[in-house]
Amino acid sequence: MADHYQNNIYNQGDYPLQEDDAASDVTEGHDEEDQMYEGEYQGIPHPDDTKAAQRAAWAKAQTASSAASDLEELSEQYEYIMEECGHGKFQWMLFIVLGLALMADGVECFVVAFVLPSAEKDLCLSNAEKGMLGLIVFLSMMVGAFLWGGLADKVGRRQCLILALSINCIFAFMSSFAQGYSFFLFFRLLSGIGIGGTAPIVYSYFSEFLQMNKRGEHLSWLCMFWMIGGIYASFTAWGIIPRYGWGFSMGTEFQFHAWRVFVLVAALPAIASLVGLTFMPESPRFLLENGKHDDAWMILKQVHDTNWRAKGQPEKVFTVVHIKTPKTTEDGFFEVQSATRTPVQRWAVRSLTLCKLVLRNVASLLSAELRFATLFMAVIWFCMAFSYYGLSVWFPDMIKHLQHEEYVSKVQVFHKKRVENMIFDFPLENQIHEEVEYIRDKFINIEMKSVKFKDSLFEDCHFENIRSSETVFENCTIHSTVFYNTDLWEAKFIDCKMENTTFEHNKHGCHLDTAKENDVLIYLVSFLGSLAVLPGNIISALYMEKIGRVKIIGGSMLISAGCTFFLFLSFSQSAIIALQCLFCGVSAAAWNGIEVVTVELYPASKRATASGVLNALCKLAAVLGSSIFASCVGITKAIPILLSFTALVCGGLVALNLPDTQQKILQ
Repeated sequence: MADHYQNNIYNQGDYPLQEDDAASDVTEGHDEEDQMYEGEYQGIPHPDDTKAAQRAAWAKAQTASSAASDLEELSEQYEYIMEECGHGKFQWMLFIVLGLALMADGVECFVVAFVLPSAEKDLCLSNAEKGMLGLIVFLSMMVGAFLWGGLADKVGRRQCLILALSINCIFAFMSSFAQGYSFFLFFRLLSGIGIGGTAPIVYSYFSEFLQMNKRGEHLSWLCMFWMIGGIYASFTAWGIIPRYGWGFSMGTEFQFHAWRVFVLVAALPAIASLVGLTFMPESPRFLLENGKHDDAWMILKQVHDTNWRAKGQPEKVFTVVHIKTPKTTEDGFFEVQSATRTPVQRWAVRSLTLCKLVLRNVASLLSAELRFATLFMAVIWFCMAFSYYGLSVWFPDMIKHLQHEEYVSKVQVFHKKRVENMIFDFPLENQIHEEVEYIRDKFINIEMKSVKFKDSLFEDCHFENIRSSETVFENCTIHSTVFYNTDLWEAKFIDCKMENTTFEHNKHGCHLDTAKENDVLIYLVSFLGSLAVLPGNIISALYMEKIGRVKIIGGSMLISAGCTFFLFLSFSQSAIIALQCLFCGVSAAAWNGIEVVTVELYPASKRATASGVLNALCKLAAVLGSSIFASCVGITKAIPILLSFTALVCGGLVALNLPDTQQKILQ
């Protein structure tokens, strides 16, 4: 159509040839190329150059106008086609496959948190290394969201989703066998980059197979798989990790304990989705946007025939003959690629051009027509993620803190006692021994947990086959004492004086720590928090089309803000668990509305890119929220509560000013 407009422009006589120009062409003895225009001396453009520039500008404007009208016509026609295809078996199959991918994304957020208490023993992790391992999950998913979201608009939704899930599966598998911290961190980094692309692609992909009156409801049902991922992770971790015997070892160099089994099991949803995607087609809307009419028509016919055959009407004919295909302006890069000589050069040209196209698409999110929508959505995504992920970390950390306070309150204190010729063959737990004298005592085949010896004397004592955790000797005097086959090494003796003391066959390795791994209550908290999302998912799915996206987002965020104030009244573990369930349930409705509006606000050529950028911003907010909130545990409740309240109120008020996309045809 653009060529048609351009030909019309050139034939309409908008720029008629001047008689002088015509005469000069036939003047004998003069060559046009040898003539010199006198204005050149003064830097004045030649009239012919001006005419050519005007023609090019006019043609470009007509081409842009034609492309815009083509896209509008395609949007309307595509909606009619989806109505003709109906909603049925095909959409439900795609729903399950993409739901498993979203479930894998939910599982990824929990894996490291669940395995960390066990992995720190096998990998001998310091506090800084544990913090980095927790941080790398969100940072890698942030990179993955930006990368795969941008590529999905240029390469294809299905192809990018398959690549992203493949990377996640491969490196999740490798991380379960990694014996060192560096390799484990590296593999989880790459695994996170892979899984980070699922959420931006899944919603864009699924929305392009839905008609307008089904879109809000079914995208909300799809969101429920993220909750199912959290339940799956909590349930399998609860059933596997405490079973420390589930595994094997090959000497001291290779350990494969139960937490590594859990890492493998956690990758199953991604594997299942990857297998299912091999039977699913590319988004026909993406193909039409890129000028692949015949491929898109075949897929739409497949959708139509699958649905109506399942409904018992196989004779129903797909009546669409031709679909409007907009002319693309980026086909030239493939021609450049094919003209390049070597495969390496072709790959370099393709990659460089693809990067430029992706970055140009990202920059276009701030164009005049999309600027306010992008800024509003960025504020909403950031505020929601900052509060949600921050409180998601704060809730279990507060429960651990309350458990620790309760544990410390029950400590036994032994002060200024003298113990002689005694054999300790029973466990010592949660005790403080201060200024106690141990003379010729024996500590044999016992476990010590949370035991502190302070300002005490050990003389002619014998320690044998000792296993300890959180046990220290502080400012003690140790004379003529033997430590045989124990895990009491130098770090556990603080400012101690030793004379004639020997250590024989000391045990080495963090895996010898006998501290209990994850308390069952922690698994229960995560399980209940994920399960509490179910009511919010159901309500938002049922009422998304009736109440509207904007009211659900704004209302849910403001109600969530109100819930945070009840945290001032939480003084027990049960109260915190109840408030966590309430908060997660209400927040789920807001998240569902946010995902639906994000898909509907942007045109097909920018839909996955916008979702990727906003998901990346979400992960950045998650890092900030979890770091700030975790640092306040045991110090103050006020900062997390006030920060989350402020963020949710701001996000809710901004959401109420979003445009209504409920009756909007997908662009």
